[in-house]
Amino acid sequence: MNINSLTLQDILMILIGLILAVILLRLIFGSIKKIAGLMINSVLGAILLMIVNYFGAYFGISVGINLLTAIIAGVFGIPGILFLIVFQNFIR
Repeated sequence: MNINSLTLQDILMILIGLILAVILLRLIFGSIKKIAGLMINSVLGAILLMIVNYFGAYFGISVGINLLTAIIAGVFGIPGILFLIVFQNFIR
């Protein structure tokens, strides 16, 4: 294909293809970034739960560490951990 023989329709199709490629790449890498952030927050939440369990043992406070509690602690942070403590003690 010679650059001199490009029609307006060819140029528009190339531009539309580039725009769609950029949108697709932003969707893919944006969701990967969110998933990675959620995983990091979940790990940090599990670590914070371990700290709560370690120091909470002196006061009779414990929260089981599993996938659900790690996600709650990771997504909501300190308020999520407080919720888990209250919920755990409410169930007893």
